[in-house]
Amino acid sequence: MKLKLGFALIAAASLTACVSSPPPRQVSSMPSQPQGVEGNWVDPNGIVSSFQGGTFNTRASDSNALLASGTYVSLSPTLVEINMTSLVRKTQSRVNCSLASPSQLNCTQDTGAQFSLTRRS
Repeated sequence: MKLKLGFALIAAASLTACVSSPPPRQVSSMPSQPQGVEGNWVDPNGIVSSFQGGTFNTRASDSNALLASGTYVSLSPTLVEINMTSLVRKTQSRVNCSLASPSQLNCTQDTGAQFSLTRRS
């Protein structure tokens, strides 16, 4: 009787060793696309605008001098409102921007002037 029980335990252990676990999950190494407007953007003149955590600033590309600063609010996944102060002109303005694609931001100032920004890598 003990011999049969021993064989049964060995057989059960052998079967357990044969059961395979599922393969490990593959983790994608693809870089994620930036979400919303967060990050750095550049206009056709090379002026760099940065959006980070609700803070907005624009700097000259050659001297890195601060040209404008302010805040921004996401109104939807594709719309952003910027309230900024131009340090050059000493004026305040509101700018509405629409994320046309992950790499293009189309903006309209409260004066009606329009401009586009391209995401900087």
